[in-house]
Amino acid sequence: MAVFEAIEAETLLPLPPTAFVLARWSTAVVGPDIHVKVGRTLYSVPWKLIGRRVDVRSTATMVQVFLDGDLVKTHVALEQGKRTDRSDYPPEKIAFQMRTPVWCRTQASEVGDACRTVVDQLLEVNALYRLRAAQGILGLKKKYGDARLEAACARAITVGDPSYRTIKGILIAGTETDPEPESSGDAGAAAFLHGPKRLFASVAPSETADELHDDQVHGEAEGSI
Repeated sequence: MAVFEAIEAETLLPLPPTAFVLARWSTAVVGPDIHVKVGRTLYSVPWKLIGRRVDVRSTATMVQVFLDGDLVKTHVALEQGKRTDRSDYPPEKIAFQMRTPVWCRTQASEVGDACRTVVDQLLEVNALYRLRAAQGILGLKKKYGDARLEAACARAITVGDPSYRTIKGILIAGTETDPEPESSGDAGAAAFLHGPKRLFASVAPSETADELHDDQVHGEAEGSI
């Protein structure tokens, strides 16, 4: 104690105003989905950094991403899962994600009554799960125009299969204005029960197989990304 008081006591410094925070540093490459993987969690960073190598500082409460020593993104730490800031996406991607059910219904009304009916039916149940299909149908008007899309929706309703795949197939086949087939003695069964060959009979087989490969879940509409 005598040595401490005589020599060491004067060299002591006061405690820092904030407690020392344990942090772990790592490096990561920004993936094409704008996320970096830190431990078991994915964190988004600005889209312009796709493909760049960044430094990541992780604490118990916070994750910070640095590029060449500059802080570019901060997230609240998550033990496992995914944290995404939509503002990190490019502008066109943000616009696509903002196409909500309300937006879809408004756009469908501008196309016509049949299109609005189709979109309303799609979004009536499990709207978020089926939102992509509704967006896909509306995206078809960029290539085919409002009039043809409205006619295709009306025909799809008539045959009893108002889905993205059927509407796109009708537009590809150019059969949206064709007259209804004559009754074949099947008590008025919907046309789609006869199979796609009858509904799209006027389309060349090779074209039909290629163009109808997209479905409601995986089909991207023209104009979507």
